[in-house]
Amino acid sequence: MLPLPESCQTIVGVMGAGDDATPEDITRAEALGEALARAGYTVLTGGRDAGLMAAALRGAARVEGSCRVAILSNSDTEVAPDATLAIVTDLGQGRNVVNVLSSRVVVAVGSGGPGTASEVALALKYRRPVVLLSPPPLWRDFFMALGAVEVAETVEEALGAVRAALAPSSSA
Repeated sequence: MLPLPESCQTIVGVMGAGDDATPEDITRAEALGEALARAGYTVLTGGRDAGLMAAALRGAARVEGSCRVAILSNSDTEVAPDATLAIVTDLGQGRNVVNVLSSRVVVAVGSGGPGTASEVALALKYRRPVVLLSPPPLWRDFFMALGAVEVAETVEEALGAVRAALAPSSSA
């Protein structure tokens, strides 16, 4: 098996709304995808050609040589055009488990819907670091009550939280 390029070894999942995404959240997701790719991370999304999924991959595509992964629920799903790798799970919404377990860190942008909520809950359940980027107060309070999450209001803060989550532990 060939080794992955250095730039593709650490996967960060970007989760959020598809068809119901707000323009502000789409802008944030696109900027986040680009920032993550510039920092050398692989960007993973639910992969549909909609909302934040397409936006994060579009942003990452601005970085030459970036790795962009789309995890699709079934073969009928239209993949975001900026994905460099599309994986069809045929698991329906069960693909959310694949999204989370494939990611070293999960970043949820805005509020999303039930799919995004399930991804954040699964990340907490499986002890994946979670960053909430510009969440509504209800989401922030709910997920903070469930477990350790980082809250960021800007893409720069979110990138810093991702880096901190991935930093080697200083405890010996």
